[in-house]
Amino acid sequence: MRRQNGLGEDFRRLWAGYTVSAAGSAVGSGALPLIALLALHASTLRVSFLAGLSAVASAVIALPLGVRIEYRLKRPVMMTADAVRFLVLATVPVAAALGVLTYTQLCFVGVVQTAASVAFDAASGAHLKALVEPQSRIRANSAFETMSWVTSSAGPPLGGLLIGVLGTTATMAVDAVSFLGSAAGVHRIRRPEPAPPVRSDPPHLWRDVTSGWRHLLARRELRALFFNSLLFGGPVMMTSPLMAVLMLRNLGLAPWQYGLALGLPCLGGVLGSQVTPALTRRLGQRRVLLVSGVARAPWLLLLPLAPSGAFGVGVIVAVDFGLLFAAGVFNPSFSTYRMEATDDAFMSRVVTSWSVSSRAVQAAFMVGGGLVADVSGIRPALVLAGVLCLASAFLLPWGNPHRAAVPAARPEPVAVSLESDVAARD
Repeated sequence: MRRQNGLGEDFRRLWAGYTVSAAGSAVGSGALPLIALLALHASTLRVSFLAGLSAVASAVIALPLGVRIEYRLKRPVMMTADAVRFLVLATVPVAAALGVLTYTQLCFVGVVQTAASVAFDAASGAHLKALVEPQSRIRANSAFETMSWVTSSAGPPLGGLLIGVLGTTATMAVDAVSFLGSAAGVHRIRRPEPAPPVRSDPPHLWRDVTSGWRHLLARRELRALFFNSLLFGGPVMMTSPLMAVLMLRNLGLAPWQYGLALGLPCLGGVLGSQVTPALTRRLGQRRVLLVSGVARAPWLLLLPLAPSGAFGVGVIVAVDFGLLFAAGVFNPSFSTYRMEATDDAFMSRVVTSWSVSSRAVQAAFMVGGGLVADVSGIRPALVLAGVLCLASAFLLPWGNPHRAAVPAARPEPVAVSLESDVAARD
């Protein structure tokens, strides 16, 4: 098999399919709250509730799926999840064209789409671990991270332009079709998929549902990163609907300006993910995790200071750029560590438990942020989010690294140039 940067043609096919879906998702970034806000004129609380309901309700659907996915071939699960996301997202522009779109439908779409995303992530994490050799995982995860930020940079401005020209639901149609590209990429993978683990114990609902959490909580450093990610991700997602209201209502920005403010900072994530393999070779995976984990924590405290006008947009872009640069370094290192720290037979369950926990906590933060904003205003709610995000740095694994359950693997000493060697991944 001809190899691309040590990762192989099958990785390139997977990466190409992901690129299409991530590009579509980036164009449709924040589409549901925007549609609720601009097309249905929903209140700030209802916009926040939409995101919160999607996370909580999807957890009820996704949790029992984690164990079933563990003992199945992963590619059929991934393609089925893509097909479900295509179908459910496509109902939004259709309903809007017929004049029957409702807030209730947006809630239903959010729940099903989020549950399908959890199922896809659970299967894809285990699939990628089996597809890529251990010494190449940091480069594989950096490649995914890079193109994720590339599409996140270009997608929102394009989405804002589409909304301005074709209406608020146009981006949902693009997002829906993109999942067909993801399914096609997975289908084109040639290497036979390894047989899934064979179940040796009888099914037990409570034990099955909690097995992913029990596995990750038993590993000290993985447990610390789990709680760190919850306290970081919650406040960050809490600011998402608040910033939409702040920029579109309080600061009076046009949709294209809102999309630009979302997209430009993602270049920081691109830069961060590009330097991650080199930083890991020089500093080691643990030090990169700690330094970037601290560096991503304080930025939200600056968002409430954004004034109106062009200067305010510049402040928002600069703050998000700094945050996303640090996150672009942190995420590939963290994803690689989680792969190595998790037993193969528990990979799908750990990813499901992690994803469900993150979405549930983020939902609670978003709903709480909406309540705080209703009582005290948008900017005080953003201050609270910044303080909580800063506190996440204290939950990083600061203890003795020699007590870690699983040592981090060193990447190959090979220079990486994603742009010259492989197609962009999204």
